[in-house]
Amino acid sequence: MIPSAFDYVRAGTVDEAVAALVAGGEDAKVLGGGQSLIPVLRLRLNNPSLIVDVSRVDEMRSIVDEGSSLLIGAAVTTDAVMKDAGVQADIPLLAITAATVADRAIRHRGTFGGSCAHADPAGDLPTVAQALDAEFVIAGPGGRRTVAAKEFFLDFFTTAVGPDEVLVAVRVPKLGAGWGVNYQKFQRTAQAWAIVGVAAAVKTEGGTITGARIALTNMGATPIRASSVEAALIGGPATIEAIKAASASAADGTKPTSDTHATADFRSHLARVHTARAVAKAAGI
Repeated sequence: MIPSAFDYVRAGTVDEAVAALVAGGEDAKVLGGGQSLIPVLRLRLNNPSLIVDVSRVDEMRSIVDEGSSLLIGAAVTTDAVMKDAGVQADIPLLAITAATVADRAIRHRGTFGGSCAHADPAGDLPTVAQALDAEFVIAGPGGRRTVAAKEFFLDFFTTAVGPDEVLVAVRVPKLGAGWGVNYQKFQRTAQAWAIVGVAAAVKTEGGTITGARIALTNMGATPIRASSVEAALIGGPATIEAIKAASASAADGTKPTSDTHATADFRSHLARVHTARAVAKAAGI
């Protein structure tokens, strides 16, 4: 189908983008890589009066090393995140998860910030942001503010970004030495959305798990931190038996949906199985 008519503004700076959104009102939409917005426009599931293109805003296309974290511009493509030397060295969980997103064409156009702002519960990259306690830098008419990942994702396709605001960047803390990572995803085909995914970062010392960060994809309206699994893992032995026992609670407190791809019960089963696999691989077992 052909989208309905809309006005178009290509912003050169973040301030220009915010000003355009304020002028456009609640019907204005931000365009980054377009991998989520364009299909919605073509199906006329959304009919904005104004599209504000931020894909050429330099500030939003860079990755900055801040010492203890990397500040990743919202318009940095998934492919660039996957291939960035700093991300590979300091946030390997993000790099390996980015490599699982869709296919090469989509990774070259889709953006890290766009995936997070779209907030599809089946999206892989928001789960990593949740697991690593990322922070989201948001600009609006009142200035800039920073929102923690646990407060950023609010509901299905809903985030803390207001209609007159722009997601500028995502600040992701570095893991540091001693951490192993893994991302497990169960999907219908190689390019499909995750039916269930698990992001795991595990730190081991002398055969004991001393740190664990686990988050789940598509087990509720938002990416979910598996805090019960983390608590059960920390202080325990890095063995298959202990990991399986801890992973048994992976679905506790989640609200998976039933759809044409999987029932809620099957998703809960997948969460337990893939959490055990992700943790074991992250622990080097």
